Amino acid sequence: MTPSLQDRERLRALAGRLREIAELPEMDVRKKRWFRFNALQPERPMVLCFPEGAWEELVPPSACRCSDELLRHWERRFLMALYWWEHIRDDHVVEPSFNLNWLVTAGDYGVPVRRHYGDNRGSYRWDPPLANLDDDLNKLRFRPLSVDREATQARLALARDLFGDLIAPRLRGPFWWSMGLTWTAIDLIGLETLMLAMYDNPGGLHRLMAFLRDESLHYLAWFENEGLLSLNNSADYTGSGGVGYTTELPQKDRQEGSPVRLKDLWGFAESQETVGVSPAMFAEFILPYQLPILKKFGLNCYGCCEAVHERWPWLKTIPNLRRVSVSAWCDQRRMAEALGRRYIFSRKPNPAHICVSFDEPRIREDLRATLEAARGGVLEIIMKDTHTVQNDPTRITRWVRIALEEVQRG
Repeated sequence: MTPSLQDRERLRALAGRLREIAELPEMDVRKKRWFRFNALQPERPMVLCFPEGAWEELVPPSACRCSDELLRHWERRFLMALYWWEHIRDDHVVEPSFNLNWLVTAGDYGVPVRRHYGDNRGSYRWDPPLANLDDDLNKLRFRPLSVDREATQARLALARDLFGDLIAPRLRGPFWWSMGLTWTAIDLIGLETLMLAMYDNPGGLHRLMAFLRDESLHYLAWFENEGLLSLNNSADYTGSGGVGYTTELPQKDRQEGSPVRLKDLWGFAESQETVGVSPAMFAEFILPYQLPILKKFGLNCYGCCEAVHERWPWLKTIPNLRRVSVSAWCDQRRMAEALGRRYIFSRKPNPAHICVSFDEPRIREDLRATLEAARGGVLEIIMKDTHTVQNDPTRITRWVRIALEEVQRG
């Protein structure tokens, strides 16, 4: 591939601007603050806002000028990073690097899951391929995995040629988000079947969850054995929100330059889809299959949108647990008492506050309730699941400003 002169100049201009931001003294201040925070020694509550689906309205693809498809993707990543600094202005850290991932292909579980999507980033429906939990389990297989090392290195060389003297391209990135298993289980058998099976076919559900546990362990081991893992202890998205800065990872016994191991990484699991079942059923059918996976990681995060306060007696048994999601549907006072200063209280306000309407008094009231409940704890406030801002980009900027004001107000 030979990039056009216009594409090259465009990317270099954006990379140069990002390098200037990354070298600002404020970035060192932010890094130190995150290191202390993740070590459970916070200077103050931290504030983050992830636009997620709203990026389509903040930095639409039409903002890109590059002609090549891959370079347009890189250009948009630069534009989003610059927008974050110029407009969002939360506790996000800009690093002088550009992450690329290994080009890995993962097959299916032996059966296809066909999704039928609605319009404009809407919902989807699907046909669970395992119609009968007992009869169809033998159709499942471990996902076939492969990596294209040559294409990966060619892409890395291209990035270095284009802007490597300004921003350092590096192979670093995740291959998964959650190791929670239940999303996959529901893809395979359906939500209703999953929940009913806890009552009318517990043996079949246990067999399915055991397969998914073993398959996930095989999946993780493949990446470790292939030497494809990369550290997530810097400005890396961690769990269901948060930043990975820590001196506790990698493990002290890892030699400089040696392959990254699972125990050198942050891990993460959740089970949002089973929020409607009892804590006892969660403890029987879900957590026992997540634990062997989470034990592989050096530090762990748990939870996303589910309310975890009723599950806490079991969740606190997770090894190396550090970050716990306290969603908008969670009892904040109960979780503040449970977490204390032993875990990060990762608060996720209701995104409807900025996605549906923008009521500043209500937003302040919500933030003050969190700050009061978690007073004395290790609190981060993370706005996410923002799938729209109703084409009003100022909403995210205003929410961050209000959140930081309330944090300073105490």
